[in-house]
Amino acid sequence: MGRSLTLSLAIVCGLAIWGAFRLDAPVRAAVVASQGKDWRKSADCRFQSSVRRYGDWPPLMGACLAALLVARSLNSRRWVRVIAAAMVASTLAGIAANAVRLTTGRTRPKESPCIEQGFYGPWHDGKLLVGQPAYNSFPSGHTATAFGLAAVIFYACPAAGVFALAGAGLVAWSSIAMGAHHPSDITVSVILAFVVAWFVRRGFSAGEIPAVAGRIFRAGRQRWLACRRDRPD
Repeated sequence: MGRSLTLSLAIVCGLAIWGAFRLDAPVRAAVVASQGKDWRKSADCRFQSSVRRYGDWPPLMGACLAALLVARSLNSRRWVRVIAAAMVASTLAGIAANAVRLTTGRTRPKESPCIEQGFYGPWHDGKLLVGQPAYNSFPSGHTATAFGLAAVIFYACPAAGVFALAGAGLVAWSSIAMGAHHPSDITVSVILAFVVAWFVRRGFSAGEIPAVAGRIFRAGRQRWLACRRDRPD
């Protein structure tokens, strides 16, 4: 990727994040106004909740493992590598997003007006906010996980990737609809996921990540066999 293209993408991403922050308050107001007081009991709420549940890391990895078995049974080495790369990218993007959001102290939209919206950091008013769900909004772990997976598929096969991105977009929207995240949380996570996915796919294409994974597996196996040999009967 050339320097000029990288700079252009950085500017576009910066503008997207700035615009998303500007939209946080009006989008939340519009969502609340459209849902009404009894929305929590509605079918739409149950649907959005299910999307967030099944769009999280464990179900996504389960679906990927099933797809991996299908690809192996069809002897499609290309799709085995794509799915494996998608699993790695999804995991790394999710870890990165979750590690950051534990320390930003940003309030979730649904906590308003009980808690004033803002970034409070890991410590506020003598209270540790790390691990407090109400203060762990930025960025979105669900979104980073879903888009990390979808982005790799899109890079490898845009035709199939469009459907994967649509599914990830649904996960992102459910986070906004449920009041779990702001648009800016989502935007940052999407950008993070695409960056992580690009590096992961590049590593898989060059054979670096599979080689490292293979060395780790072989070293672990040798150590396990050595322990078995040395263990007294």
